[in-house]
Amino acid sequence: MKIAGVVSVFFSLVLAAVAQTSPSLVATNMVAGGRTMSLEDCVEAALTHNFDVQIERYDPEISLYTLNSDYGGYDPTFRMSGSDNFTVQPGGFDANGLPIPPETTKVDTFASSLGGTLPSGLQYSFFGNIDEEHFLIPPGPPSSSGQVGVNLTQPLLQNLWIDKTRLTIKLAKNTLQSNEQGVRNQVITSITAVEKAYYQLIYQLEYLKVQQEALDLSQTQLDQDKQRLQIGTLAELSVEQDESQVAQNQANVITAQSTLETAQDTLKNLITDQYSQWQNVDIQPSETLTAPLVLFNLQDSWSRALTERPDLIQDRLNVEAAGIQLKYDWNQIFPELDLVGSYGFGGLGNNSGSVDSDFNQLFVRGNQPFYKYGGQLTVPLSNIGARNTYKSDKVTEKQVVLKMKELEQSIMVTVDTDIKTAQSDYESVQATREARVYAEAALDGEQKTYAVGKATTFEVLTYQNNLTAARGNEIQALANYEEELAQLSADEGSTLDKLGINIEAN
Repeated sequence: MKIAGVVSVFFSLVLAAVAQTSPSLVATNMVAGGRTMSLEDCVEAALTHNFDVQIERYDPEISLYTLNSDYGGYDPTFRMSGSDNFTVQPGGFDANGLPIPPETTKVDTFASSLGGTLPSGLQYSFFGNIDEEHFLIPPGPPSSSGQVGVNLTQPLLQNLWIDKTRLTIKLAKNTLQSNEQGVRNQVITSITAVEKAYYQLIYQLEYLKVQQEALDLSQTQLDQDKQRLQIGTLAELSVEQDESQVAQNQANVITAQSTLETAQDTLKNLITDQYSQWQNVDIQPSETLTAPLVLFNLQDSWSRALTERPDLIQDRLNVEAAGIQLKYDWNQIFPELDLVGSYGFGGLGNNSGSVDSDFNQLFVRGNQPFYKYGGQLTVPLSNIGARNTYKSDKVTEKQVVLKMKELEQSIMVTVDTDIKTAQSDYESVQATREARVYAEAALDGEQKTYAVGKATTFEVLTYQNNLTAARGNEIQALANYEEELAQLSADEGSTLDKLGINIEAN
């Protein structure tokens, strides 16, 4: 079964699509008393309306926002300040007893800066400031001064190849990839559940038919035996046996009907987020249980599983994340060795009191250029925290790797078991089919024997029960085989490829 076309799921757009999609299905045919649906219809409905899939789809979107916010570590920061500072010096006398007049000054200060960090770890800060001093008491001409320039700091050891911001971004990218695989995993899980529920629904429908046929057989037997009782060719005990069998078969039909309703509800829960609109819908599967011959290749199945299983890919991403963290913590063991430098120019006003003149002196003529360069070293004497954090992360990485290998082995065992079970189920289909054919022939022969008076009612009922059991076993074997093939695809991680579904992250 192939999904028509390609179903592309774009994480950034799918949530709005889900919210706007009508709960009713297209690609389904309304029939009297029910709705005919193929497995393809059910899968398409689940891709849009299954709650687990919808919930899981939010994780990549959340991770993407988190990643974008982590890039905020490189956002430059602009600062600006201004102030008026008053200073009063009281008068007095000097050492010679001469009077010192009081002084009052006001300094107007304006400062600004633009700074941040580059992905290389380089820290920069562009700055500019200007001070203008006014002499209030005694009055005097103002003076001004200022500077513009840049300060740079480049790490050479600690925080050189990775720092906190780069660590956070790398881990956020890793989380985004992991959550995308989480969506794939949930889609596979939900689709597999839909497949199994669909096959179970077919089985329960067929099983109900089997029980109804058994009831019809026993009822026919009862009607015929009542006629024989009336003409005196049959004992009353035989009719009582017939009535007991009819009653038992009626109970079996009621039980089968109840189980069928449960199977209906199970499938509805997987394909809709509006159960109230489906509560009274009778889903009629358009497909039947078959037993397609599949040639299994264990090595190919292992290769697919170890390549495509989303949970295994997530474990490998966990190993990658542990390596990123280890790399950062290794870098934190090193001392801080930074290359620092500054460049700029300053100037002094010409005491004209003109702001334009002051700015001309400071920023156009730049009559006081300056620069400096050098290095600074910071060495923690014991560095106990960084060293033990690094050792802890080394052990953690080994643990994560072992968990990944454990999952790989578990997957290989599971796939091997799936193939063996599927092969066994296929053989069971053939065996139960033959058993059903023999049971039909045996009942037919026994009924002919009974018609000529050479068999008892009990013997005919026994053959009827044998036929009912054989029919039930056959359809159960068919359902088991179909469900096991679906489980094998899930354990291989090939469900989406098998159904032609493509999930892409935008």
